[in-house]
Amino acid sequence: MRPPSRSALSLAALLAGAGVLSAQTPPWHVAQPERPTVATHAYPVAPGVLEIEAGVQVFRPDGYSETDAPVVLKFGAARGLQVEASWGWTRTRTAGEAPVSGVTDLTIAPKVPLLHNAPVLANFSVQPALKLPTGSLARGTGTGTTDVGLLLISSRTLGRVSVDLNAGITRRSGDGSNAPRTATFLTFSSGYDLGHSWGWVLELFGYPGTAGAAGKPPQLGLLTGPTLTLRPWLVLDLGVVANVEGFPGNSVYAGVTWNAGRIPGWPGS
Repeated sequence: MRPPSRSALSLAALLAGAGVLSAQTPPWHVAQPERPTVATHAYPVAPGVLEIEAGVQVFRPDGYSETDAPVVLKFGAARGLQVEASWGWTRTRTAGEAPVSGVTDLTIAPKVPLLHNAPVLANFSVQPALKLPTGSLARGTGTGTTDVGLLLISSRTLGRVSVDLNAGITRRSGDGSNAPRTATFLTFSSGYDLGHSWGWVLELFGYPGTAGAAGKPPQLGLLTGPTLTLRPWLVLDLGVVANVEGFPGNSVYAGVTWNAGRIPGWPGS
């Protein structure tokens, strides 16, 4: 998979209408959680700002348990450019076997806004990604592949309701025996401002079926739960991820998003 061509981006702009190529961001010190949804939104953090997201998710179907602790660092490298690094730690255990744990694969993903308040695509960004095999294939904490991907992101706010639409594709190295060579992703995510620092998120996300030795049937999940803004720069989340189709079971999650502030002297900040 390669970044979109000039003609593809021109087509996106044509479909969106005469949008302004700029980013929409709140004040620089306000946290912009991508947690807890699987989706991301179209808005980058401000130049020079570091934002940290971390959480834990527990998944325990019959005879198996998995605990994941993802971490995401988001940095405003320039106006209209966010650079994101994500990795984490995971621990799995199958009945009758010793637990296995370790660090997961590292993903680097810049986010680039292209359209602002366009008629169809609203606030539209693209996010290419590169995943490196820093996890362990033998221990099950990584896929052993180098992945490239592209995510298309459309975000809008309607009163107290925010909506994020994502569509993505990933292309992996290898022969498909450890992980499918090609995978796609779709999601619809919505958040509602309940007032008094509380919010609620609801997301329907899906992974169409994949081919090859490691292929899987289609998977569809539903995520929902409250969020709490303790400070403008600190947001907590809690909730459940329910299996709709294809997943082995349900899970629970909790996490935090922290706007850690600006790096002094960073250009453009």
